[in-house]
Amino acid sequence: MTPDAADNPLVIVERPSAACALVTLNRPRAKNALSMALRRELVRVFDALRDDAGLRVVVLTGAGDAFCAGLDLKELGSSGDPGAAVMPSREDDPILAITGFPWPVIAAINGVAITGGFELALACDLLVAADSARFADTHARVGVLPGWGLSQRLQRLVGIARAKELAFTGNQIDAQLAQAWGLVNRVVPAGELLPVALGMAADIASTLPEALRAYKRLIDDGSALAAGAALALEKERSAEWARSLSASAVERNSRLLTERGRAQSRDPAAK
Repeated sequence: MTPDAADNPLVIVERPSAACALVTLNRPRAKNALSMALRRELVRVFDALRDDAGLRVVVLTGAGDAFCAGLDLKELGSSGDPGAAVMPSREDDPILAITGFPWPVIAAINGVAITGGFELALACDLLVAADSARFADTHARVGVLPGWGLSQRLQRLVGIARAKELAFTGNQIDAQLAQAWGLVNRVVPAGELLPVALGMAADIASTLPEALRAYKRLIDDGSALAAGAALALEKERSAEWARSLSASAVERNSRLLTERGRAQSRDPAAK
């Protein structure tokens, strides 16, 4: 029996609704460490979900008491070519699979998100953390440099000095400090993590799918540009989008938006 055999399937995919997929890393005894097999399965799952015409949002979480402890260091230490394991090809690069995914991905951080697991979380569009969640960048302690975006994405979220503190010390921060630094969107009691993340997913899924997909792409593409170029990109795509609008569609969508706003004014929990 292989080390992962008792934990199969390595990735669990559930459908809380037609528009939402709940994807769970399933190596709980290994703190969901990213073995090569798990990485490849996660890539396969996201590739398959791309072809699902009804899908609008994914929630990614971990089984057990961890989100993801990073690369499987036991596997890495016994590898004949650890360099190849650290710098993966397309078929075993889960970060590329997530960042290239056309629909929003919500990370539901249920425990530790360390190094490669931290990078996995940062690849997602939104982060919701349990109050028990913790984050750490231990690259300098393991003896590797990040290659999945941690050195660049983190500093853009929390500022360069805070990113350097995490990178240079390897220390963990808790969910409350992560929220204060702007790393996570929300912190909730552990028992409420999935309901809150799935509720957020339901809100996202209720938007106009063609606009949602285009808006995600606009934000992601603009974030890679300097501010002036990003604003020019927004004007260009906005003008292109405007040419496809019809007055009847704008009127219908405006009416629906007004009705939703009134419902939320009466009951903030209304969707």
